[in-house]
Amino acid sequence: MAFPQTPSHALPGAFVNTPAVASRYNSQEDPVRRRLFRTNSSSGGQVARFSQDATMGLDAPANPEEEQAMRNLSAQNVPALPPLAKAASYINSALRKDGEYPQLDSYCRQISSDYDSSYCDSSWTPFKKTHMYNLPHNVLDQFNRAEVSTVMGLFAELNHAFVTVDNSLYLWDYTHPRPELIGYEDSQHNITAVKLVAPRPNVFNSIITHILVVATISEITLLGVATKDAPGGTKTIELYGTKMTLNIKGTEARVIAGSADGRIFFAGHSDSDIYELKYQQDDRWFTSRTGKINHTYRPWTAAVPSPSQMFWTKTSDEYILDIVVDDSRNLLYSLSNKSTVRTYHLEAPNKLTKVIEKTRDDFMRDIAHTLSSGSVLLKENMSIVSISPITAVEDFKVHLMALTNTGCRLFMSATSAASYMLHSPGQVPQSMQLQCIKFPPPEKQRARTDRFGVPADAVEIQSDALNGSRLGVRFAPGYFIDFVKDRDVPDSDRLFVSAPDSGRISHGRQTQNLRYHEHSAWIDLGPKATAQDVGLITKPFAATAQPQGFGNELAVQFDDPKGCEFAILTNKGIHIVRRKRLVDIFSSVIRDIAGDEGLKTEMIKFRSAYGPVETITAALAVACRQGENGRPGMSRGAVDQVTQDRAKQVYINFGGHPRLPEQDGQPATVEMVQPSTRHTALALYLSRLVRSLWKSFVIKAGADASGALTIQSAISVDKLKEVQGGVEDLRNFLNANRPFIQGLSGPADLRRAASKQEELGFQGEHQAMHALETLMTGITEGISFVTTLFDERVTDIFTRLDDVSRQQLRDLTYEQLFSQDGGKELAKVLVKAIVNRNIENGSNVETVADALRRKCGSFCSPDDVVIFKAQEQLKRASDLSLNPNTSRTLLHESLRLFQKVAGSLTQTNLESAIEQYVSLRYYAGSIQLCLVVASERDRGNSAYSWINDGKPVADPRAKLFDERKLCYNLIHRVLLDLDSASSREPELVDGKPTLIATKRAEAYDVVSSSSDEVFHFDLYEWYIQQGWTDRLLGIDSPHVTTFLSRLASKDVEHADLLCRFYTMRAQYFAAAKVQADLAQSDFPISIKDRLTLLSKAKTNASVTTTGVSRQDQQLLNHEVTELLEVAHIQDDLLERLMADDRIPPERRPEINAALDGKIQPLSELFNGYADQAGYYDLCLLIYHVADFRNSTTIAQTWSSLIQQTHENIVEQWSVYEAERRGRGAKDQDAPPMPYERLAAQLQDICHRSSNDSFIFPVPTLMPDVCRYAFEHAQDGRANADVNWPIALFLSLGVNYDLVVRVLEQMFEAQEVPFRGAGRVRIIEWITYAVGQWIRDLSRNGRPEARLDSWVSELMAECDGWVSTNMRNNNEGGADIGDIARAVREVRRAVDGLVVSPITNRSMGFF
Repeated sequence: MAFPQTPSHALPGAFVNTPAVASRYNSQEDPVRRRLFRTNSSSGGQVARFSQDATMGLDAPANPEEEQAMRNLSAQNVPALPPLAKAASYINSALRKDGEYPQLDSYCRQISSDYDSSYCDSSWTPFKKTHMYNLPHNVLDQFNRAEVSTVMGLFAELNHAFVTVDNSLYLWDYTHPRPELIGYEDSQHNITAVKLVAPRPNVFNSIITHILVVATISEITLLGVATKDAPGGTKTIELYGTKMTLNIKGTEARVIAGSADGRIFFAGHSDSDIYELKYQQDDRWFTSRTGKINHTYRPWTAAVPSPSQMFWTKTSDEYILDIVVDDSRNLLYSLSNKSTVRTYHLEAPNKLTKVIEKTRDDFMRDIAHTLSSGSVLLKENMSIVSISPITAVEDFKVHLMALTNTGCRLFMSATSAASYMLHSPGQVPQSMQLQCIKFPPPEKQRARTDRFGVPADAVEIQSDALNGSRLGVRFAPGYFIDFVKDRDVPDSDRLFVSAPDSGRISHGRQTQNLRYHEHSAWIDLGPKATAQDVGLITKPFAATAQPQGFGNELAVQFDDPKGCEFAILTNKGIHIVRRKRLVDIFSSVIRDIAGDEGLKTEMIKFRSAYGPVETITAALAVACRQGENGRPGMSRGAVDQVTQDRAKQVYINFGGHPRLPEQDGQPATVEMVQPSTRHTALALYLSRLVRSLWKSFVIKAGADASGALTIQSAISVDKLKEVQGGVEDLRNFLNANRPFIQGLSGPADLRRAASKQEELGFQGEHQAMHALETLMTGITEGISFVTTLFDERVTDIFTRLDDVSRQQLRDLTYEQLFSQDGGKELAKVLVKAIVNRNIENGSNVETVADALRRKCGSFCSPDDVVIFKAQEQLKRASDLSLNPNTSRTLLHESLRLFQKVAGSLTQTNLESAIEQYVSLRYYAGSIQLCLVVASERDRGNSAYSWINDGKPVADPRAKLFDERKLCYNLIHRVLLDLDSASSREPELVDGKPTLIATKRAEAYDVVSSSSDEVFHFDLYEWYIQQGWTDRLLGIDSPHVTTFLSRLASKDVEHADLLCRFYTMRAQYFAAAKVQADLAQSDFPISIKDRLTLLSKAKTNASVTTTGVSRQDQQLLNHEVTELLEVAHIQDDLLERLMADDRIPPERRPEINAALDGKIQPLSELFNGYADQAGYYDLCLLIYHVADFRNSTTIAQTWSSLIQQTHENIVEQWSVYEAERRGRGAKDQDAPPMPYERLAAQLQDICHRSSNDSFIFPVPTLMPDVCRYAFEHAQDGRANADVNWPIALFLSLGVNYDLVVRVLEQMFEAQEVPFRGAGRVRIIEWITYAVGQWIRDLSRNGRPEARLDSWVSELMAECDGWVSTNMRNNNEGGADIGDIARAVREVRRAVDGLVVSPITNRSMGFF
């Protein structure tokens, strides 16, 4: 998409000059065009706005980026901070923003003619003529007596002026109404030049502060100047002879300059040479006290006249007009009448090397390259009339400003060959280029913006406003004073003054429209006034010590109410011109307007030029009685009430509202609120009030003449009081207008909230304003504390501190003192030192502490006074001359006082008190104080709830626990000291307890009687860490049970201790429950240890416990028994699997981790391990524990087990036979027989299943075992007892009746293999079983014992079958004949025991 008529260069924000774009979208919003302003729609947009001020319209920013940048001073999405820390972050942000003011090079580029011009009587004028001092009559009298020449000049920094009348020099204090002349009339020749310079170090007496260089046509004389401060801020001077005079015959001295290190340079109107006057304290062998060096023609020294004075006739008409020195770069510049500027490099001690020479043609060539079109101001008639250096502190790149006779200022940058090393201080420049041309202001004021509101870009390069400039001086950071010949009045000068509009420059930086804005004014010097000299009265301007931020006048406008002042000497008198601060301009503007509409118009103008934050900051400053600087008849702080009320109205009504940015679905919090412009302005104003001391150290350590330590204030006390006064005015203003200022009115703001967002915004604004108010209180009290500190003998207090505190005091800054806990804690240490010093000097502690509390309450609160009293009592108690009763009374009193203010005791104070108590063996008091302090630090007992909730991570309650823990640690130290002391002394002497035993009993009584559960828990934990478990188990306290019960589920050792605790108190049921729970826990306990725990739990559960019902005991016993069975199975599984060759090695760690730990569910053990591995014996045990009763599955499992057992043993025998044949294995290494292994398995399963008839089903299992024995030859053929199956079941407790009935069923069923000849084996087993039955009956000796008739019938049937089948074979069993005989014998025995026949019998299980 193309936009017609797009401007030639990019504008910030949007293409606002592109016409009629939206019309192409049928008057709808252009989807491509970026938005410069937010709409009033409540839905969407960047932020949620609160209660727009429709009448003033200042809440919507002119540029969102600028407002966002400025609000970042106070609105940063950071975690919640304490009020002081939050306020300190606001101050640091504001100071950082002020320090980011652009350096000169960033806006002094190309060409510029941006001025805001005004008349001297306008409210907007940047300069104000404050005083006019007429020339004294006695000076005029001397002036009128002149016969040859007169010279007038200023020593503005010394508030003195001078006049030379022929060969006499007169100085006077121009601020004095009737000054006395100080004359120098010893010269024999006419004076040509006078200059005040700095003296060379170590040459003159220390009282000499300046050197007055007086040049005549034949010599130069040096006079010493001693200055003294006088009342009213002025200075008095005295002149001293130095006996230093240099003969300069053959040369001239019309121009003199001096460097900061005392070097003196001069030149004349006869040539363009630069001379140096060198001087020393005394005459030496080869040099006199004074001498000169010609630095231009070095071979021709002072002994040879200059070429212009030699016999040849060719002379040069070029001479030096001015010499200036840049001490920051060690450069000297000279200007000749040919508009040639030469640059010299100064090197110690007396070397001066020319490095650059730039002629007028060079200047014209640079100008031609810079200008695209010609200017009448820079044509052939152009000449340079003055030069001014620009120091490296002000800008790294720009070096020099040259003024032309047409009023153009040429800013020159000098570079070396290594241009990339511009910032290196050691580089000597080798070339000079034109950086910027600042043209005179337009003769008619142009509109500041075009019709679209965009800053006008046209540069006026033809203005004739300053044509005729004859003398111009530039002072940092850009104050320009130009004397212009009045074209209408001959022999008269007009004064043009200008200065960088730092507010607009800074505003342009934030809006990405950085331009060299200046505001200027014409100042009337009076009729027929001719300017003679100009000088800077105040110190040179420097907002910072580096180019970044150097020129920010707004940042320092409250540091010195006078601002920058200049003295301008004319033939009529001396004019004092003062640079007006922005706050002065604001005050003047609102004072002179009429009505609310006029106020609104001017505020829009201010806001457009300087932005909303600077506008509201200026209003706040005026409301706090700043401003009116330089207004005749008005002193500082004398703002009239109308002006103050209007400023208050602007601050309250134009200050905007808080905002809550959109959170993209995240919940909004108070910390996300961006405070209003009103709050940002408050933070900015406060930062500028305290900027001179915020980062400064509080003290400055040094030494006096004797080498003794001296401690002085790094900031003068007067400056501290000035800052304190400004902050107090601000606090008073806020307090007086609290109901009307949003953010300070409290609940009234919340009642105006129409939504949750607005309520959050008001809360955020209130917290931000409250934070600044808290900081202001800290500042005023902190300054009061510092002034109080220096009212004392600071050196004595310093020596009383320990080494750490001394170093902290050396490093202490005002920022730390005002806003950081460390600084306030150090201040309290100093307060204590002050109090102690005064107590030692005989002062009363209450008197001293009350005085401190009145001046700086936050550093010495009422609680601090009580602490001082307690410390005093404690100190008295340590006096060894006191009797024990008195000492103990003082200790009790100190404890009472400490407990009274326990909530205010710092950790340092507490540790100090405890240390002294322990040294005095006041153990009980030490513990009691620690407990009280711990309770006060957590009055809501939040630490206890945090412990009950499982100590969640990142919980704020954890900090409260940590605070209490510090107190408990002290108790631990006390107990250790007590135990150590009691171990060295006996407990009883003559049957009576000793003193240490009594103290021990008192201390432990305090411990045991404490109701602080958190303390008890911490103490018990400490006991465990110390290995004092017996001491813990010996404590009879419910807290021990609670402590161990809570930790038993988290730690094995604690659970074991709890079991021991219960067992020692015969609480076996509780111990069993703990052991059972521990066995089921997730702790890393092996399965064997869990078996041990369950075994112990079963034992404890079986013991009767008082207070426990039988039913509960049985339930627990049953639960533990089941767990124990499962654990046994799991343990067997683990051992079996670890030894199983089928398990791959990489699978073993996984199995071990799964089974050698927590008890697994039966289903997991069966499905995951036992069934898959084919461990049928364990499967049967799992059936038993799980109460599984599926007879088919159980029978199949038994069959599988029998088959598996046989196969395993057979396999083992095969291996054994192979090994025996190969290596000759011994018989004792032989594996068991299959029947032996099977019998062992049956016995184990039967015992572990408790003869469970479902798991051990005799009617189905015994036939299987018998069948196995017969089919697999596990009888006589295997050297086994043929009756081993029957003997096995009988040994397992199966009754004879059941065994015989099962055999009877097998006999009658005639199933394979027990059919035909195989039935004889069953008959053999029946005979054995019945025989054993009969023997058992006979062994018991019961005469009433009888057998049922079915047994007799069974034996008869067996006898009949054997008799008819005598020829059958019984392989592996007894001989058939032997069986027949045995059957008949048993039959006869049975018949003797049968009572009566039973006709209808059926098989049953008994």
